[in-house]
Amino acid sequence: MSHLLVICIALGAVLLISETLASAFIRHHVEQMVTLIGPDGASLRPDLERGVRRTLNSALLASLPLALVVAALTALLSARRVVRSVELLRDGSHAIATGNYERRLPEEGRDELTDVARHFNRMAAALQQVEQGRVELISNVAHELRTPLSALRGYAEAINDGVMIPEAVSGSILRETAAMERLAQDLSVVSRVEAGAVDLHPSDFAPHVLISDAFERFAGAYEERGVALISSEEAVLPRVTADFERASQILANLLGNALRHTPRGGRVTVGAEHRGGDVLFTVVDTGGGIPPEHLDRIFERFYRVDPARTRGDGSGVGLTIARGLATRMGGSLTVSSSPQGSAFTLKLLAAHVH
Repeated sequence: MSHLLVICIALGAVLLISETLASAFIRHHVEQMVTLIGPDGASLRPDLERGVRRTLNSALLASLPLALVVAALTALLSARRVVRSVELLRDGSHAIATGNYERRLPEEGRDELTDVARHFNRMAAALQQVEQGRVELISNVAHELRTPLSALRGYAEAINDGVMIPEAVSGSILRETAAMERLAQDLSVVSRVEAGAVDLHPSDFAPHVLISDAFERFAGAYEERGVALISSEEAVLPRVTADFERASQILANLLGNALRHTPRGGRVTVGAEHRGGDVLFTVVDTGGGIPPEHLDRIFERFYRVDPARTRGDGSGVGLTIARGLATRMGGSLTVSSSPQGSAFTLKLLAAHVH
């Protein structure tokens, strides 16, 4: 209807404008005819003007129906295409609203409607990924809680049946509740990191201070496991702008993971170097490495390269938290791996020199 309304307005405008402007053209044409006819042509001027005007109007009126039919058919084809695209968008949005995140729209053409379909598909893919992450999160949390809850239930039944006394299982109960508390705290940190709600207190500090703090915290654990902890720093490094406690938390997570995956007799090297406007902290181990098919998912929540590893090896969200914190501080956390070991790189911004 909107197309037909535009057509009718255009046709009316053509008639009105031609009627307004035709007088000047007709008068000029009649003057030429009078000149050709001679002295007797002056008396014919009114008849000539009326005849030419009548002829022009008749031609216009006769062509209007055909023009209207052609314009209507063209408008119908155009409208059908637009309506079809709108209907597809309507059906697609309805499918998304009902939870069918796999619905996609055809991306045919190069016009604005195709752009709308392309952006719709991107939105649907993002929502599908979010929904998949939500389902996996619920499944993983349930899996992580199942073991400590089963253990607590067993201890409670043993106490109730008189098989064990409370004093004998109190330590185990405390250990299981501590594991659940740690999981709850990690989930809280993950949600705040991903929502960008983590409080940061940036300051300028020397890279060797961060590495020295990490060495002080992990030297005993590495010595006990028989793994060498080595430092490799550039002689001159600029100061770093970051939250020291959060940066220390990231480095602690990397060193803890490296210790768990490096066999006795191996070594873990902590290094720092200046590159461009950043300082790169690296943690390189001599463990078995990470298979290539797992590298893209290593930072996902609860993802483990070896599914057989128990929850005692960590809550499974440490690397997720570490990468989120690095991003919040304007840096990044990346990983590379080979059969000879893995290398994690923490990039932090170098402090501006005033």
